[in-house]
Amino acid sequence: MPTEAILTAARQFLDVDPTVRITLTPIKRGASGRTIVRVKAPTHEPFIGVHWTEEREDNAQFVPIARFLKSAKFRVPEILFEKSRYRVALVEDLGDVDLLSTKAQSFAERMPFYQSAFEQLDRLFYAKVPKDLPLMPPFDAGLYRWEQQYFFDYLVEDFLGMNADSLQNDPAFSNLAERLGTVAKNLVHRDFQSQNMLIKNGQVYWIDFQGMRRGRQEYDLASLIFDPYLNHSAEERAALLDLWEEMTDERPVTSLFHECAAQRLMQALGAFGNIVKNRGDDWYRQHIPVAAELLGVVTAGTPLERGLAPVLDRLVGSTP
Repeated sequence: MPTEAILTAARQFLDVDPTVRITLTPIKRGASGRTIVRVKAPTHEPFIGVHWTEEREDNAQFVPIARFLKSAKFRVPEILFEKSRYRVALVEDLGDVDLLSTKAQSFAERMPFYQSAFEQLDRLFYAKVPKDLPLMPPFDAGLYRWEQQYFFDYLVEDFLGMNADSLQNDPAFSNLAERLGTVAKNLVHRDFQSQNMLIKNGQVYWIDFQGMRRGRQEYDLASLIFDPYLNHSAEERAALLDLWEEMTDERPVTSLFHECAAQRLMQALGAFGNIVKNRGDDWYRQHIPVAAELLGVVTAGTPLERGLAPVLDRLVGSTP
């Protein structure tokens, strides 16, 4: 059992007598095939226990990537103890406040958190990766195409019950994958969204970075600016791009930025459809119309618009 593996690792780490009471409190975070708990014991401040399955290949990358990022001075949780053979790690507890939980605050109040996140994203662009650091395969045309197929399978067909053949055969989607897949030089977080940014002492710390790989920086940037959980307004999205440009002296080309956003939103919608339909977690349902509306924004006037129109018409403003 995952919790038993975490408890065993916690007792080894703490070096305590078996009679010492240790409590494990579940933490629900995403749907990545992992068990995550908060561990409390009288002899140590709380920490987080993680047990992963082999359901997703990237789960095993969490520990080595965390150590690389920590050594490179990125704000990530420290690995306190690990038993990778048993797929268990104990990590620093950064608390429960993530960027999503600050949504009720004004946008101006949240801006420092975005600045903190952007500062690290800019540094990731220049980070040098050790040759022995295991990374997932880079973003290429095949991976972008896989994300699209995930959208076709789990959102269009499973969730909506529509036939996706016309989308699968539409060259606009394969051409998009080919264009984006021509460059994969720099590290990307891969899931750069508000639930994966914990806030401690006014600074943003990254989590869930196990899918890190080489790709386009614009994909990460679009993941946050077009985050369906936060549903930024057009004015807020423009302000975030202004902030990025002010910090980096660069602004992404709008067409490329929107293509990366479209790709990311299709991936997110596929995930939402899969989780709601096949895993029974209805919390994600509320974000489907938002993601669909954003996908419509970034594909308006592009070759993707016509093919997506019947799907988005079914989704925007409704919760099937």
